[in-house]
Amino acid sequence: MRARRTGFRRPRLIASMAGLLVASALAMSDAGAATAVPAAPTAPSAASVAGAATAVESLAVAGTSWAVDEHTGRLRVFADSTVSAADLARVRRATAGAATLERLDGRLRTLLSGGDGIHTAGWRCSAGVNVQSGSTYYFVTAGHCTEGASTWYTGSAMTTAIGPTVGTSFPSNDYGVVRYSNPAVPHPGTVGTVDITGTATPRVGQSVCRRGSTTGVRCGVVTGLNATVNYGGGDVVSGLIQTNICAEPGDSGGPLYAGDKVVGILSGGSGNCTTGGTTYYQPIQEVLNAYGLSVY
Repeated sequence: MRARRTGFRRPRLIASMAGLLVASALAMSDAGAATAVPAAPTAPSAASVAGAATAVESLAVAGTSWAVDEHTGRLRVFADSTVSAADLARVRRATAGAATLERLDGRLRTLLSGGDGIHTAGWRCSAGVNVQSGSTYYFVTAGHCTEGASTWYTGSAMTTAIGPTVGTSFPSNDYGVVRYSNPAVPHPGTVGTVDITGTATPRVGQSVCRRGSTTGVRCGVVTGLNATVNYGGGDVVSGLIQTNICAEPGDSGGPLYAGDKVVGILSGGSGNCTTGGTTYYQPIQEVLNAYGLSVY
């Protein structure tokens, strides 16, 4: 338009300028394409994710855990330090793009040890939360703790009995129930100084704390739900809560809680409380429902 108002009439010059305008427009188009934000990757189908989870479980690689990421829809597979490169490659092939693979520090294990806490012959754990059925009182702990253990004591000398194991579910689940049979042993409805008033359903991103007889109170957030862990030796536990909280041997069975609500019972994990770790918890409501128990 400006060329016409100033009297330019030479067709060749007009054609040349038109060519330059077209070239400029194309260059701008190319530049825009180069700086465009790429589209977010499409989430895999629920069927492919379920198939990937089944495939990982069928490989039976000890030292792995897996859960669906609620934000991306992908399966997150974690491999501890004992998983070989060959096994990691097998997992990668089996999941066929429906999963992300991540390394964990240290080794996934149930957290048994010898020392203070609740004791039985050969190991110690941590009491989870005190519960009741009518006028009978119990505490909940990890099932890998109570499996094969008949009587529990308050100390390593095993002179003051707490009571007998009355229920265990491990593996698949990881919970156990011990009855208070010694009236001299107190059983308040607290976790440390926190008065527990009920239970809560966990959610990803939720702030939580756990308490154990080895490392005390440690806090973090829920990072996954419905996780499955292969501890090795055929011990596979499903439906667990995953957190970024550390733990060490002897902390097994201790409670995970949010405010005054108990959420779960420590099953196991990897790492330690010096460098950090990942831990997994049995949801509390499952064991309460199984035995008709309630917190108080």
